[in-house]
Amino acid sequence: MNPNRRIKTAVLGATGLVGQEFVRLLADHPWFELALLTASARSTGLRYAEAAAWAVPGEMPRLARAMEIVPCSARLLSESGVRIAFSALPAAAARGVEAGLRAGGLAVFSNAGAHRMDEDVPVLIPEANADHLGLVRRQIASHGGFIVANSNCTASGLALALKPLEPFGIRTVVVASYQAISGAGRRGLSAFDIAANVVPFIADEEEKVERESRKVLGRLDGAGIEPAPFAVHAGCARVPVRFGHLLSATVELGREPAPAEAEEAFVSFRSAPQDLGLPTAPERPVIVRPEEDRPQPLRDVHAGSPERAQGMAVTVGRLRRQGRFLSFFLLVHNTVRGAAGTSVLNAELALRRGLIAP
Repeated sequence: MNPNRRIKTAVLGATGLVGQEFVRLLADHPWFELALLTASARSTGLRYAEAAAWAVPGEMPRLARAMEIVPCSARLLSESGVRIAFSALPAAAARGVEAGLRAGGLAVFSNAGAHRMDEDVPVLIPEANADHLGLVRRQIASHGGFIVANSNCTASGLALALKPLEPFGIRTVVVASYQAISGAGRRGLSAFDIAANVVPFIADEEEKVERESRKVLGRLDGAGIEPAPFAVHAGCARVPVRFGHLLSATVELGREPAPAEAEEAFVSFRSAPQDLGLPTAPERPVIVRPEEDRPQPLRDVHAGSPERAQGMAVTVGRLRRQGRFLSFFLLVHNTVRGAAGTSVLNAELALRRGLIAP
């Protein structure tokens, strides 16, 4: 890519936590130019520094501070010269806006759940299902533009950890998640409700994990995506942690791994983003910690290298094998790998695959 001809992008819902992660990742991106920010009506006309209570690590990018918040209008974006829209909109608002942008010829990379289960919309985790990007050509033929969704934040970590285990044959997955409060948004949970507490219910979360992980690991055929044949059983709780969803998983495999074989499958795992050298791809998508008390959100949530890929690696630890059953803990950064970071990686893959003109 020519750094002087970067592709203009917009962030929709730029003031929330995921929107802020988009701004952080795009402010110095080598291929994409952060050109336009949208937010709710109460922020329209304000400078980004006035509208956003910055809550992600590091300082608010200087580039973004003086940018004016504009209305989230499909017509305005289509006329602005923006070619890629990164959506951090709530699902209810996202459905119509994202469809309008697609009809206007834009490429939409969405963290919202509005279109995840549409037949022609891939739920993309590039290391796990890069071939699903083929669905985009159907959308372009029908609409002019396209939508690519990333999965629910918990499902993203689970699917990425399950992908290296596919050669063993996955039969059943049982998973319990301990999810950070940032997964509920900047002001999604009061301190009174979560301080020194665990809440063993997150609305619709278990259903999303079970449904979306099977779509991600499903098979693309002529009719669409056939979900993966194994069952996923999830239980999800909110815990008083700022960033990082910790999962405890037990996977029934089709064959018993030899000693250290499962660990080697995680350690050696690489896929399309690493082969293509995508800017936001971690060198190692799955990192295995040998310590008996890792991974931990406080210590491992920013795993991944190089620097711009911090938070993009899933960390696995406490591997235990009993016959055909493999148990482990895994940690995923919910607003980076589980949200904005994967959407940016999806856009990088689409560009390299020729779905967006450079």
